[in-house]
Amino acid sequence: MARRLRFNGTGSGGTGCPSVHEDLGSREVIVHGPPLTDPQDIAQLQHLSEGEVAVVVPRDLLVDYAPKDATRLARIIDLVEFEELFRTFKYTAWRLETRKRYASDETTDTYRQFIETGTAQWDLDDPYCTMIRAQTEQGKRVERVRIVDSPPTTGQRYLLDNAKRNSALGEDIRNLWRADAERLHLPVEDVWIFDSRLVAKLNFDDDDQLVDVELITEPAEVVRCSLVRDAAWHHAVPYEMFAAGLSAPE
Repeated sequence: MARRLRFNGTGSGGTGCPSVHEDLGSREVIVHGPPLTDPQDIAQLQHLSEGEVAVVVPRDLLVDYAPKDATRLARIIDLVEFEELFRTFKYTAWRLETRKRYASDETTDTYRQFIETGTAQWDLDDPYCTMIRAQTEQGKRVERVRIVDSPPTTGQRYLLDNAKRNSALGEDIRNLWRADAERLHLPVEDVWIFDSRLVAKLNFDDDDQLVDVELITEPAEVVRCSLVRDAAWHHAVPYEMFAAGLSAPE
């Protein structure tokens, strides 16, 4: 079926090129203009896939005629695509964890072990561990800030024990009291930020079950999440120090 395209405008002064069109069904944007042909210029482009063609258009064309929706449309990705983000990021993967519990944790054997003994035996060779270790061994950073209530919930204490596994893989895990997070006006949301370029927002229901993952590439929203990251990381405490403070006598 042919697309339903709407002509948004042109910056050509009447010749028709370059121009911007919008697909009224998918909301995708089609831009056409003179192709970029210099091999040295093309070599500088990032994420240009086989079969794609780069075109050159005046900046004003996008400012004047690109769609400017008041609300952002959510792009939901499946867990396979979500996992692929951990295989393809180049430099950094950063997580903010804000919930009191994660229902998926409570279905695991390690959670049962923790409830029974206060600690768990972590398998450092499961698929997730193998994947993350391969990334950190290349010098890539995987970091998390976990918000903790006072007193910590059972799920949060379990994740403090889980931090030993994360750390063994090369992750950097830090904790922040919820009162401090509220003082810093950190949002109550769970996100992964990859390469300061895209955000994966994890959406949960009232039973703390993961509902879906929303991929966000809108620059303003990525910047907002990056500012949250900077504030949380600055004030959070390495998990070893945080855990030692919990067990120290008052």
